[in-house]
Order: sequence, then C-alpha cells, then structure tokens
Amino acid sequence: MNTANIHFYDLHPTMADLKAEVLKGLSVQPKTIPPKFFYDQYGSQLFDQITELPEYYPTRTEIGIFHEHGEEMAMQLGRGCWLLELGSGSSKKIRVLLDALQPVAYLPIDISKDHLLHSVHSLATDYPKLEIHAICADYTTDFQLPCSSVFRPAPGNEKNRVAFFPGSSIGNFEPSAAQELLQRVAHLLGPKGALLIGVDLKKDPTHLHAAYNDAQGVTAAFNLNLLTRLNRELQADFKLTEFEHHAFYNNQLGRVEMHLVSKCVQEIQVDGQRFAFAEGENIHTENSYKYTVTEFQNLASAAGFQPAQVWMDAAGLFSVHRLRVRR
Repeated sequence: MNTANIHFYDLHPTMADLKAEVLKGLSVQPKTIPPKFFYDQYGSQLFDQITELPEYYPTRTEIGIFHEHGEEMAMQLGRGCWLLELGSGSSKKIRVLLDALQPVAYLPIDISKDHLLHSVHSLATDYPKLEIHAICADYTTDFQLPCSSVFRPAPGNEKNRVAFFPGSSIGNFEPSAAQELLQRVAHLLGPKGALLIGVDLKKDPTHLHAAYNDAQGVTAAFNLNLLTRLNRELQADFKLTEFEHHAFYNNQLGRVEMHLVSKCVQEIQVDGQRFAFAEGENIHTENSYKYTVTEFQNLASAAGFQPAQVWMDAAGLFSVHRLRVRR
C-alpha cells in the first residue's frame, strides 16, 4: 500500500453527543432523532445495500450522469485543480471524477477519522501519483484549511479549488441550514472556486414512495436499526416489533419524511428516563428535500454562488450542478 502520498490533518472536530441529542429529541413534540445517528457500522452497511436496490434511483442515476458528462465537467471545471470532497462518500463517484479531472491534489473532508483513513488508503493504492490531503473536520461548521504550501501556494502557482458534494446530501438539511452550509463552502473555496453538487429533483410522488419503501424492506431495517443502536449504546428498551417504518412525500414542504411509528400505547426507557408513546405517535428521523432546478439555483444564489450549468439524466430524476463562487 502506498502511503507516501497521504497527508493527514486532524482538526479534532466535536463529535455528536448521542445521549444528549436523543434525550432532547424524545422530550419534545413531535419527537425527533437526528439522522446522523443512523450510521453505526450496521447502519452504514444497510445504507450501502439501499443504494443498490432497484427502487433507489439516486446513486446509480448520479453515477450515470458523471459517466456521461464527466469529460465536459472536467473541461469546464479545469483539470489540474484542487479537489475537495465534503464527506468521504461513494468511492465509485469520486473515482469517476478523479479520472476526469486529474486533480493535482485531492482533499477529502470527513468528521469520522476511521472512515476517512480507510477511504484514502484505498484510493492511494489505486492512484499512487495522486497527492491526498485528508482533513478530519466537520464541514457543517466553520473551519480553516490547514496551513500548507498546497493551500497557500506561492503567488502565481495558485490552482482552482473545486468542491464535490454528491448524493443529494444537501437535501438532508432544512433549506435555511442548506443555505448556511453553501455559504461556508463558498468561503472555503474563495473567489476562483467552483462547486459540483448532486441534487435530487422533484418528481412523481409514487416514484419517491417506492424509493423510500423498497419491497425488500431494507430501508425499513435501516430506519429501525436506529432503535437497535439506542438499545445497545444508551441501555434503552425499544421493542422493534412495536415500531414500524413510515416514509412519505410531504408535497407542501417538498420533502420525503421518514418516521418510526409506535404501533401501540407504550412507555420506553432510555438512559434511565421514561418516555410515553401514544398509538400511532411518530419519531421523526429524517427529511430529504427535493428541488426543481430553479429552486435549487435560487438557494445557491442566495448563498453566494452563481449557477453555471446543470446536467440531468434523460428521465429528469436527478441533477448535478456546477456553481461558481460569485466574486
């Protein structure tokens, strides 16, 4: 394994406090648990399975867009750039982009040190000439890129900065929070920067229902695994057979919502605290906002970006936007 081209920067991001956030979320109405807690080891494995399901179109559709338009994207973004990835996501997606862009340096940013190191070591083996600067940080908060010649080069040797944010992860943020995140990204990139971002499009709700309620029940297992994690890590006593997965498209808010629904009147203990559930009461676990092209471009414009181009699949299911930082 070639590790000579890997540079690691640990900015010691503050990790989420599972107990505090869960207790707070179960104490309000409606009850909520943040979706970031889905991803324990088994939850991550289940999500990988979800991306391969026939009903779940986003991953394969986005990869198809990169395959079809990757050369065009590279020409417009500029080869030989510094490529930042927000979250070390699908290795399939970043490999397509690395092949097309041929960046001088790849800067993955992720809050999970273990996941980040695993990802970059895998890439270093297949891209031995690629300079990798792995940054352990929370990209949803303000932080500065580490001080190095890569990030602060000599005058005349500057390279364009391109950020990559795939998977329509932006849809998991409330619109106001999404705008704040995009503003941080624009500041991080600077006046010559560009953002390549995947955005799921509004479409027939029946298509969305199938994607989040697959026939094999993998998404349901993914949602319910959250309760298994709470049982294991917070000594909770959720009975998984007394909750069920419920996902639907909220047309008024333009988002898919995921919930865990209590099948009966019951009382749950979490870390010594008791929480009452009525029959049919929900725990709201995730939102996934969908946008029209115009809606997302307006959001990006309000965050300091200038829309430059958008690529879509033939069926109009998914979009990839190129945005320029507005000077």
